[in-house]
Amino acid sequence: MSGHSKWSTIKRKKAVTDARRGAIFTRLAREIAIAAREGGGDPETNFTLRLAIDRAKNDNMPKENIERAIKRGTGEDKDGVNYEQIMYEGYAAHGVALMIEVVTDNRNRTVADLRHELTKSGGNLADAGAVSWQFRRAAYFYIPIEDVDQEKVFELAVDAGADDVVIGEEEIEIFAPVEVFKKINDQFDEAGIKPSEASLRMMPNTLLGIDGEQTVKVMRVIEAIEDLDDVQNVYSNLEVTEEAVSILETA
Repeated sequence: MSGHSKWSTIKRKKAVTDARRGAIFTRLAREIAIAAREGGGDPETNFTLRLAIDRAKNDNMPKENIERAIKRGTGEDKDGVNYEQIMYEGYAAHGVALMIEVVTDNRNRTVADLRHELTKSGGNLADAGAVSWQFRRAAYFYIPIEDVDQEKVFELAVDAGADDVVIGEEEIEIFAPVEVFKKINDQFDEAGIKPSEASLRMMPNTLLGIDGEQTVKVMRVIEAIEDLDDVQNVYSNLEVTEEAVSILETA
């Protein structure tokens, strides 16, 4: 997982720049609106909304933006755009499987944008179910290693039911079954441990390894898809090696 962790760190640093441009605020507002629409506008009773708000606060999203997004989701903002959340499936070049999570108010635009990015790089969109069998949904936590007791984090995560705890040079990554997501999050909250990310994500059942240069090309395609306005997350079965990350950093 070391290559994946380093790539995640690179993308997190990029997200800081995106936040300055306001791009990440748009994604966060959509996520909050969807959560509020599906479970109500009270974060005390809507766990998904609470997590979305926590992510927004971690990225310094203004309070008024958060409140506006909640009202958009609950329908209090009558001028709000009606968003829908969709998971698209596809393949990048070299057979790399992709699950692409979007929040959009225009399916036709979203599909056209995704198809353009994929086909120009030798990939394609796939029918529903053609790719998803290669993934499973899992709980994921990302905690910066500074200012936390590593052993405490490990113990809390394992006691709450985590499958795996990966301690890297700069971060701790935790993977767990979906059903213990809230339990782990509550344990951390009670202990005063604040993950930079706490989310449900699609995890590949097996990783696909290709050579370094091919890996970098697919990584660039994934980043281009992530930069599309409607895209929230991109999950892949690509095995990201240390070599590939080094090439990406020095390119």
